[in-house]
Amino acid sequence: MAIIYWIQRIFLGTNSQEPKAQSQFFEIDLQLFADEEKTEKATPRKREQARKKGQVLQSKEINSAVLLLAMFLTIKFSCPFIYNEIEKYFENIFNNYMKMEDLFTVNVMMKFLTDTTLVFLKIMAPILAVSLLAGLISGYAQVGFLFTVETLQFKPEKLNPINGFKRIFSRQAAIELVKSIIKIAISLYISYLYLKDEVNSVINIMDMDVLNIFIYIGNVALNVSIAITIVLIILAVFDYIFQWWEYERNLKMSKHETKEEYKQTEGNPQIKAKIKQKQRQMAASRMMKDIPKADVVITNPTHFAVAIKYDAEENSAPVVIAKGQDYIAQRIKEIAKENKVEVVENKELARTLYSSAEIGDPIPEELYQAVAEVLAFVYNLKEKHVAG
Repeated sequence: MAIIYWIQRIFLGTNSQEPKAQSQFFEIDLQLFADEEKTEKATPRKREQARKKGQVLQSKEINSAVLLLAMFLTIKFSCPFIYNEIEKYFENIFNNYMKMEDLFTVNVMMKFLTDTTLVFLKIMAPILAVSLLAGLISGYAQVGFLFTVETLQFKPEKLNPINGFKRIFSRQAAIELVKSIIKIAISLYISYLYLKDEVNSVINIMDMDVLNIFIYIGNVALNVSIAITIVLIILAVFDYIFQWWEYERNLKMSKHETKEEYKQTEGNPQIKAKIKQKQRQMAASRMMKDIPKADVVITNPTHFAVAIKYDAEENSAPVVIAKGQDYIAQRIKEIAKENKVEVVENKELARTLYSSAEIGDPIPEELYQAVAEVLAFVYNLKEKHVAG
């Protein structure tokens, strides 16, 4: 209480010597320190920015499961090829290398290492190629084509041990732990069910030769792995649904963020209104300057005024160079009279021109006859004035 009292004296300038009542204390609205609740769906711009940063909807479980399934299936269908290559390799060793007197020389050892590497690559090439293709297809199906270096950039906050501990004990880490436990439990259960049916066959292993034992064990291992992987793909679909929900939740925006983004993309509504007002003022100013160039001003006579100009060399039809209503209409007529532009009263034509043609546009085709009559009347007046 004493601390609050001295804060009051410093910042509020109170002359009291001691705190008098609880009502003198600062009243702090804790909502000011709370994050605004994010209830709005992410805008397209927010999604685009997140994508550029590498924040995309993707289930790593689907990628892993599809890759494993592709790898195990490739191994299963490539078993004859793998067996033949390994057989040729050992035949070469026993028929060629074992008979060499200079077996342990550098040249022979280098050749042996080269042959071993080539056989290994030959066996692994189809497995790696199919796995790579499956990984690319799975990733593209979820994310599409995306290249970004945002996730590769060094960020000093990642070295903060406190943030590291937060990640270890975070909600996401707990979810990943639960998923791992579920996958291990399912893998063990499927292995148990499969091996349970193989008990009778396992007893016959003692009557097999070494090669058949290896073939049998390899087939069992592959079949169990494929079965587990298929179940993992099914689980990965549910993980994708969860990742979609998590992704949408993380992208949600507060009302304030939505308003700020609107201001950045569409502009501040007040500023836009001022700009439009300024544009209207500038357009009105230019319009008033063009009135002396008009051939005639057609009026309502009090509510509408439309200034028409016709130049056969520039336009195929008369053009509206100014128009206005009420006060602006009166102003157009005043400027026209000051510059000796004929003002013709035609209520219906003035109203129609005002509503059907914008400034700078030619008059509608259906009004050609009516406007031509007015212009002919004006040109006759001008000829009479010149003759008189």
